[in-house]
Amino acid sequence: MVVSAVRDDGYREILGLEVADVESEATYQELFRALKERGLKGVELVTSDEHKGLKSAIERHFRGASHQRCQFHYAKNLLGMVGLDKRAELAEGLRGIFAAPTKELALRAAEELADRWRGSHEKVAEHLEEHVEECLACLAFPESHRRRIRTTNGLERFNQEIKRRTRVVRIFPNRESCLRLVTALAVEQSEEWVTGRRYLDMEQLKKRRSKERAAKEEVILTQR
Repeated sequence: MVVSAVRDDGYREILGLEVADVESEATYQELFRALKERGLKGVELVTSDEHKGLKSAIERHFRGASHQRCQFHYAKNLLGMVGLDKRAELAEGLRGIFAAPTKELALRAAEELADRWRGSHEKVAEHLEEHVEECLACLAFPESHRRRIRTTNGLERFNQEIKRRTRVVRIFPNRESCLRLVTALAVEQSEEWVTGRRYLDMEQLKKRRSKERAAKEEVILTQR
């Protein structure tokens, strides 16, 4: 289990690692608790694949943070519900949802897509109605950020490197030896990120949040 983050300065960093036999709410709770004890705060968004235990851990430890379900994995799961001859059509519909500029327009596109598939593929329609909104939290962030926060693809290269290096060793004598190797890889990856190009322009997020606060204050004053 790997946790990476975008810092206030816009650079990425790997914050935490955990070696576990299975992903569970308990392992996520422990991982997030440890990160908080080390000083992690101000979390606005957590992007991950679907996992109920993870969502519960987020709600407990990072109250107020939004959860972004990985659009890539969501699409992969949904496309698996239809035959090969139908996947291109469904994929095009999903791209229309994910490319929408606002959550309202995305939900409208999702509703239209669900209606088109209802009858021939009822499970697809139901899945869109019940779960696609989980993929739209990124729309509350600056447009230039969305491509990089809507999926977990930013971690994929690192995860592939972990698999490659651990496959060479094949069998670790204990948990600690595995953790030492993965930690060394994480330090190396973080250094590469921090010395490379800035991942996100955080000034854009600050400006967006400032406008949102001003709009909220204006509404409150108007109501008075």
